[in-house]
Amino acid sequence: MRRSKYEKPAPRAAGGAKTSAMIASLAAPGQRTKPAPFGNALVELAKTRPDLVGLSADLAKYTDLHIFAQAYPERFYQMGMAEQLLMSAAAGLAREGFTPIATTYAVFAARRAYDFICLAIAEENLNVKIACALPGLTTGYGPSHQATEDLAIFRGMPNLTILDPCDAHELEQVVPAMVEHQGPVYLRLMRGNVPLVLDEYGYTFEWGRAKTIRDGRDVLIISSGLMTMRALEVAQALGDDRVDVAVLHVPTIKPLDEETILREVGRGGRLVVVAENHSVIGGLGEAVAGLLLRTGTVPPGYRQIGLPDEFLDAGALPTLHERYGISSQAMARSIRSWL
Repeated sequence: MRRSKYEKPAPRAAGGAKTSAMIASLAAPGQRTKPAPFGNALVELAKTRPDLVGLSADLAKYTDLHIFAQAYPERFYQMGMAEQLLMSAAAGLAREGFTPIATTYAVFAARRAYDFICLAIAEENLNVKIACALPGLTTGYGPSHQATEDLAIFRGMPNLTILDPCDAHELEQVVPAMVEHQGPVYLRLMRGNVPLVLDEYGYTFEWGRAKTIRDGRDVLIISSGLMTMRALEVAQALGDDRVDVAVLHVPTIKPLDEETILREVGRGGRLVVVAENHSVIGGLGEAVAGLLLRTGTVPPGYRQIGLPDEFLDAGALPTLHERYGISSQAMARSIRSWL
């Protein structure tokens, strides 16, 4: 298959990392994974939802939408490398009663198609689901592909629900919930072999709700997306040092589950750490901080773990995650230093 022009050859990476390392799975060595949970969930759902259609801007293979396209070729639309057209066509299909799933990379939706999403979809409150791969620092291809500011861009858009699921287990539950929801949705999508974590905790996704995955008396980590996986690893590591860590998973970034967050922070006595795969500017950390400030809720300490406000390097993901402080080892070191 021809490689998309958007899947450009890798730039020179710090430390001479090979391309395979730069696009590697987010799974740790030996971690359980599930292949293409997004694409397979769509195929299963489409059996009973004839209104479901898929659209891609020449990236179906790289968002796992190709699985849907193979199963339902008559319900798949290849829009070419034109994200504005992709979003406008999705809006038109929604007006005709279809439920379109528009897929691309997060950088292209956020940076190139923002105005079309805003005016053609969100302002009209149309039933379009925008599923975007490579959110935050999930690729080693450098700033052209790293959507480190997508939450900051989209959080200010009215009518738009924003979802950031943790793993394959949650993503399989998010897909039918997203399709059932009436209104526009932006989904931060994990593709390929996606880690499995939350099934071990008996977790069930609920629309708009944050959930405590594990409790703890010393530190409360509020996290979303892949950072909840990391938070659980950190909780185990710090537990060996007799530091008891709670993890509150927030899969719905907007609207924020303010009630649950305030309840957990208000329990008192715990350092609050917000961990996200996003810039420290404009994401979950600032959303939680704003909530606490508005309500006069003051924890003993408040810290953010996120990506710096800068354009990031290209390279192997494990190296970059460690460099920018979002690896589990880097997170543990930071929290220890704050206690």
